[in-house]
Amino acid sequence: MTEQQKTYHQAYWKANLRLVGVCLAVWFTVSFGFGILLVDVLNRVSLFGFKLGFWFAQQGSIYVFLVLIFYYAHRMNTLDRKFGVHEDSTGEDGDSPS
Repeated sequence: MTEQQKTYHQAYWKANLRLVGVCLAVWFTVSFGFGILLVDVLNRVSLFGFKLGFWFAQQGSIYVFLVLIFYYAHRMNTLDRKFGVHEDSTGEDGDSPS
């Protein structure tokens, strides 16, 4: 592996880890922060007839988790294309990867 390839690989991995870190931070904030730590403050607000803290603990964190899954998949596809490692890229000999 050449030095340029190593640098390119490290940049891809760094971008991947940054994305995972952001997704985990959002997930932790919503599930633990809103659902447990801030539940008393959020319960002062009503959403669809339920206290907001209860809603985040029971439903909101699940919805946010599903949104994070789709966001992660979209961003990883973008990163893969940016760094040339997407699934429909061709191999060095011009053939499709098997």
